[in-house]
Amino acid sequence: MRSLWIHPLRSILATLGVIIGVAAVVAAMAILEGMSARMATGFESMGSNKLYVMPEVERRNRRAVGNFDSLELDDAYAIERNCQDTISRAMPQINNSVTVKFRSKSTNASILGATEAYPLINNHNVVEGEFFSRANVQGKASVVVLGSKVKEELFGGRPAIEEKIKISGLGALGTRTLTVIGVMEEKGNVGFTDVDRQIIIPITTAMEKVYGVKYIQTIIAEARSASDADIEAGKSDIKKLLRMRHKIRAGHQDDFQVQAQKEFVQQFGQFQKIIGVVLGSIAGISLVVGGIGIMNIMLVAVTERTREIGVRMAMGAQRLDVMQQFLVEASFVSFLGGALGVAMGWGMANTIEKLTRVFETLTTPWSIAAALAMATFTGIVSGIYPAWKASRLDPVEALRYE
Repeated sequence: MRSLWIHPLRSILATLGVIIGVAAVVAAMAILEGMSARMATGFESMGSNKLYVMPEVERRNRRAVGNFDSLELDDAYAIERNCQDTISRAMPQINNSVTVKFRSKSTNASILGATEAYPLINNHNVVEGEFFSRANVQGKASVVVLGSKVKEELFGGRPAIEEKIKISGLGALGTRTLTVIGVMEEKGNVGFTDVDRQIIIPITTAMEKVYGVKYIQTIIAEARSASDADIEAGKSDIKKLLRMRHKIRAGHQDDFQVQAQKEFVQQFGQFQKIIGVVLGSIAGISLVVGGIGIMNIMLVAVTERTREIGVRMAMGAQRLDVMQQFLVEASFVSFLGGALGVAMGWGMANTIEKLTRVFETLTTPWSIAAALAMATFTGIVSGIYPAWKASRLDPVEALRYE
């Protein structure tokens, strides 16, 4: 091991592939685990009986293709009115990112147009002031309820109720002034959305005064229960109703899609597996490169320590002892590279979390143990040939080596 400590730069360069491979795996696993945990927690907090109705859009040649304005406000009200046997409530929504200003302070936020059903359907409550009413929705009132982070960034510790904020409307709609009537409780991420960075306004106000559109993006419906039978019955009723309202003839494709919340979780699980396979392949290539580097430095070590090997054999060391010595050294070097990779990967994951403010990372003990085990295994495999070569040296010739 002495020769490895004497040339630290050479040793680090030799294990660079292992360091990079392990760092990539640890960082990626931390991000995926964090996303998975937040998605599961977020969906669980909303309830597992949600159905999402969206325009039928698919990707062709990297472009989204479909009828983006196939859903109207009345579709949501029709679902709530006509599907009462299977659906308890339905809420239309539309959202986009805007800049929000209060005096000299400004922040980026997602402005969500919704109805008075938002707190119930999202299990998200007001902690200051009040949520807007159905009368506010019908009257297209210029009122707003702030997410907790938006309130903190614009107002800090001072009260926000009755204050006026300004948002930039899309296109030629210009700036709009809204009166703050409430602040939501802190909730964190739901899926990929940080709901604490939302501001919520009446759907009619959003469509007419902010976005200037006549369509909605999504309808969130709530099945009577989370049982598979009730969810499927709710999906079936919604499809029948919307096909009739949209005058879609038999045999023709829907211009909308209805998905249960658990289907999103399953799709994310599949996405996670694909990412895991891709990252595993990248890590595998890096470890192979790292293994070659370790094999190279161990071959150099065998050459530099030929006389030492001869002395050990002359004093009674068996070939198996020599082989074990070099295998242990190779695995230890690779283990140290893996430890550096774990530290680097943990640092990368935390940096990404702080910079993006979207990903929450979660580094689990098993992912660290798996990364270190892979690194150690790589060291053992790459050390076999140098160890075998060292053990096959002729003691007499080794003692003569200069």
